[in-house]
Amino acid sequence: MRSQYPYSSILPILPFLVIFFLSSSLCSTDKSSLHRGSSLSVEDESDVLISSDNSFTCGFYRVGKNAYSFSIWFSNSADKTVVWMANRDRPVNGRRSRISLNRDGNMVLLDTDGSSIWNTNTSSSDVDRAELTNDGNLVLRDMNGNILWQSFDYPTDTLLPSQPITRRKRIVSARGRGTFSPGYFSLYFDNDNVLRLMYDGPEISSVYWPNPDNGVFGNFRTNYNSSRYAVLDAMGRFMSSDRLEFNASDMGFGIRRRLTLDYDGNLRLYSLNESNGSWMVSWVALSQQCSVHGLCGRNGICIYTPAPRCSCPPGYEMKDPSDWNQGCKRQFNQSCNPQQVEFLEIPQIDFYGFDLTIEFIQNVSLKSCQKLCLDDCSCEAFGYRLTGTGVCYPKSALFNGYRSPAFPGSIYLKRPKNIEASASSVIKASEPICESSREEIMLGSSDIYINNRDKKYLYFYWFVSALGAIEIFFIASGWWFLFRKHETPTSAVEGYQAIFNQFRRFTYAELKKATKKFKEELGRGGFGTVYMGVLDDERVVAVKKLGDAIQGEDEFWAEVSTIGRIYHMNLVRMWGYCLERAKRLLVYEYVENGSLDKHLFSNGSGTGPASVLRWEERFKIAVGTAKGLAYLHHECLEWVIHCDVKPENILLELDFEPKIADFGLAKLTERSGPSYNFSRIRGTIGYMAPEWALNLPITAKVDVYSYGVVLLEIVKGIRLSNWVLDGEEDEVELKRLVRMAKEKMERGEESWVGDFVDSRLNGQFDWKQAAAMVKLGISCVEEERSQRPTMDLIVQTLLECKDEPMSHMIQEYDSGIRSVGGGAPVDF
Repeated sequence: MRSQYPYSSILPILPFLVIFFLSSSLCSTDKSSLHRGSSLSVEDESDVLISSDNSFTCGFYRVGKNAYSFSIWFSNSADKTVVWMANRDRPVNGRRSRISLNRDGNMVLLDTDGSSIWNTNTSSSDVDRAELTNDGNLVLRDMNGNILWQSFDYPTDTLLPSQPITRRKRIVSARGRGTFSPGYFSLYFDNDNVLRLMYDGPEISSVYWPNPDNGVFGNFRTNYNSSRYAVLDAMGRFMSSDRLEFNASDMGFGIRRRLTLDYDGNLRLYSLNESNGSWMVSWVALSQQCSVHGLCGRNGICIYTPAPRCSCPPGYEMKDPSDWNQGCKRQFNQSCNPQQVEFLEIPQIDFYGFDLTIEFIQNVSLKSCQKLCLDDCSCEAFGYRLTGTGVCYPKSALFNGYRSPAFPGSIYLKRPKNIEASASSVIKASEPICESSREEIMLGSSDIYINNRDKKYLYFYWFVSALGAIEIFFIASGWWFLFRKHETPTSAVEGYQAIFNQFRRFTYAELKKATKKFKEELGRGGFGTVYMGVLDDERVVAVKKLGDAIQGEDEFWAEVSTIGRIYHMNLVRMWGYCLERAKRLLVYEYVENGSLDKHLFSNGSGTGPASVLRWEERFKIAVGTAKGLAYLHHECLEWVIHCDVKPENILLELDFEPKIADFGLAKLTERSGPSYNFSRIRGTIGYMAPEWALNLPITAKVDVYSYGVVLLEIVKGIRLSNWVLDGEEDEVELKRLVRMAKEKMERGEESWVGDFVDSRLNGQFDWKQAAAMVKLGISCVEEERSQRPTMDLIVQTLLECKDEPMSHMIQEYDSGIRSVGGGAPVDF
């Protein structure tokens, strides 16, 4: 039998084999393409595009606790090195966000609320699919394979082989180590057709590569070209139209490379070691890291100890412990009286640029140079070099400071007499500012113009760095333990990074002009006064002038950073800020219809703002406000508690779509940490939850309580924080109405809803919606916070009765309400 039917033993398992091969073929389906009408979800880590050779992956990349960016990264690198990001300065939520190739040919990145964060702007019926190529390029193709859009045309901080940089492209560094938002350094073709590196910071802009002292031809470049084109080829050879050329030290085929402008302002060529996924530097633009401008901010000095670090001169201190771009500030008041100042010499220090004179002053003595600075009140210091003859450089500002043993001069700081500070104090420095030491350096046959002495210093530097690593580790550890109490919280640091990436910084003079010297007041609150203004671009804005409630600079930055990271259609958007000494202002979008209290508590006479809100408008306001608070509590990149929800902080657009204002004034609360204990009570009496007065830990349930009061006020149309006479005792209107409503519901009275709704509506309301709102409001104002619902449950309950027609008018409804929204989980 076996010889006649050799395969009979396979027959019983044949169906399973067929299923196995079918599943294998499905698993091996090409994942390098996304066809029209398809999408990738942020919640599925396997929902990605992979190049056919598995070198690159495209999908959602985590950039924060609950923040993601649509990105391309190296599949085989140990840390999934990102080479491109679509939304590097506006991440999306980790829930329900997606990237879709729509049927109209447009590729769109949608956030959790459905808002469009980024798109390719390629609405065309010719688009057939999105594809990730083997060279790391995300492209949109038509049916014939022609490219209609490509990520290579929109670089971030990295160039890949065969990806050109041209006259209209700019490579922009990241903001800091481990971050992805745009920073201050850029690689670009200047107007003279030369490829340059530039620092473009909050206060100055300065070109630093190629060496600005040498001129175009002194740097072996040429500006006699018009193509402005540069590219890295597959062998590791870089060629530019301005005659810049360099080669990777491991030049040859078969190596994955990237040319990245790092957060420290240096341009580096990296090669991937695919055996362990690590990167090796095979070329670097600046062998001396302190040659990068802007690293240490105003008055800051870059020194080698032996790693590059930032430091402050004697008599100065770091302005912001979390951000060296803010530089150093004086610890003294400068005087213009020559009799009251002196000069402190700091050897081998120079500050590049900002000379008081157009040309440096030659053949001058040290004493004469000192007198020039003394006689000019705007002179902050002077540099003096003695190279055969004396050369004088009076300085109007101190930027781009660095120390070099080879520098043949000194800087002389102007300061008041009798200040105890020595030049040796400049040695005190911060954490290293150079790139991570994890990458191995392979500086070999690259075409860098370094003389022999510089090469010796370079090799010696890396040798000493290895020997000093342990010592630096112990010093840094000791510093952390000693001073960790003064560190800025992580949320504040993230806020600093967000400020310059997403908003415009206004001057006080601009806002004073926009508001006509703060003439038209829109309202007042616990944190300041709001004025109406018109910007130069004709945008109408609301300018909030912060008062004494914002005590310190850290608290101001915390508010701005929080607001800047949040966007939702039911939240007021912030457009900018101003910080000049004690003047602190925020610039918001202007919401035309004013605040809810002006409409809700009107007397009903006349038209316009004084007219009574119709029921449809009230329900719309209730739903939109709930959505905004739910976003803050459950879906925001950071968990935000408002702490002052009231009608005055709910603004209305012309169509009565609500927008919540003044969120972000409270501290951020960590999702995984314990409840935050606020240092002082925030909020408005009548809307504050009982836990404020009981000194209990504050959670999101305080907002739920306040929303419940507002919800009941929307239904009733009166202030519920007022005191009323009930028998012989005074009682708050809110407690009286809640008590009465509960009693009527317990007795099964059918008219309890009609008794509760605003009489000015004359019965024109939806009974089912009103019942849901009242029951929700009552559950929200429970004294025991554990019995209050969450904001996402409130939104769900309201939406269940939103889209039904107005068929439950009071005149037609003949039975009592026994449940909310068709059995929603809110009952008594």
